[in-house]
Amino acid sequence: MIKVGVLGSGSMGSGIAQVAATAGHDVVLVDNNPDALNNAKSKLTKIMNRLVEKGRIDEQTAADIQGRISYETEMDAFASCGLVIEAIIEDLGIKKTVFAKMEEAVPADCIIASNTSSLSISAIGSALNNPERFVGIHFFNPAPLMKLVEIIPALQTTDAYLNTAKETIDSWGKLTVLAKDTPGFIVNRIARPFYSEALRMYDEGVADFATIDWALTEIAGFRMGPFTLMDYIGNDINYKVTETVYTSFFYDGRFMPSFTQKRLADSGYYGRKAGKGFFDYSEGAEIPAPNKDMQLGQMIADRVVVMLINLAADALFMNVANETDIDLAMTKGVNYPKGLLAWANEIGIQNCVDQMDALYDEYREERYRCCPLLRRMAKNGQTFFN
Repeated sequence: MIKVGVLGSGSMGSGIAQVAATAGHDVVLVDNNPDALNNAKSKLTKIMNRLVEKGRIDEQTAADIQGRISYETEMDAFASCGLVIEAIIEDLGIKKTVFAKMEEAVPADCIIASNTSSLSISAIGSALNNPERFVGIHFFNPAPLMKLVEIIPALQTTDAYLNTAKETIDSWGKLTVLAKDTPGFIVNRIARPFYSEALRMYDEGVADFATIDWALTEIAGFRMGPFTLMDYIGNDINYKVTETVYTSFFYDGRFMPSFTQKRLADSGYYGRKAGKGFFDYSEGAEIPAPNKDMQLGQMIADRVVVMLINLAADALFMNVANETDIDLAMTKGVNYPKGLLAWANEIGIQNCVDQMDALYDEYREERYRCCPLLRRMAKNGQTFFN
């Protein structure tokens, strides 16, 4: 069994290390900050103790998992690894510098991977002398709990390295989906309207945060409303992903960020971690009651869902991923109540086209243009998965 390296001991990096060690691999977790490494080690101990208390694992298993992880400050520790996954700051320049240095430390046949959620895999891989072994392996947070992992080949990646990377992650009990190296890959590309269209309706005065959250949880069936979720993720993080996808798509109007969220991020109102975001999380504060007008709620739910379906269809149209992987990504990666393409079949393809066209006719903005695939399918009476 290959040794696995992980660069970066934050919540994502330490989570990936835990997953690999649980699967039986010896793991080297590297971070140039000793305090961060100590913090990661302490957190893993607490996680293992909690799993033992809940009866998920026994004490010996917990000790074995912890014993398989070594904590190092230098990338020379990757010298015997067969796979190294980077999980550091989302900055292309920093990543390219780090990977150029990493390549000097790892064996010639080691698979080198990035956990980036939005940066180009091909662009990062260009920093390597042998980019054919570079691949995107994008986990979702928290890595030990979330089943989905997006596997993204760079233009330079060879099939042999891609297949080995996928087989390795599959063996960890994860559900992998293949995605083209395009901005946001599958999930972060398709999910944008869940946030942006909710923000747009707030900006227009259609409804307040609490009402929009209520409509999308109680009527549409999402586990968490967009504003509660953005506060949970962090408005600084969520805004940055939206901005990155928007600029990476050459300022395509479908991915335009919101000034409302930017102002919150600029002000340090990041959400739960800051005590304030779209909602107030200070002691004694109460979440406002929603307006439970069913007609209003249905309109909100329909508008967000059809926008999501439109981008899911567009991802299929542009060969980002196949039908099955698109729906798996959205149900397992962000816990949507249904696969969006299956949802489109349920709503009716023609109905989806009509809703998108109605929005476009009202606003005349590119964000509401209907995907050509939906229009073709409606014209030919087709459905997805047929």
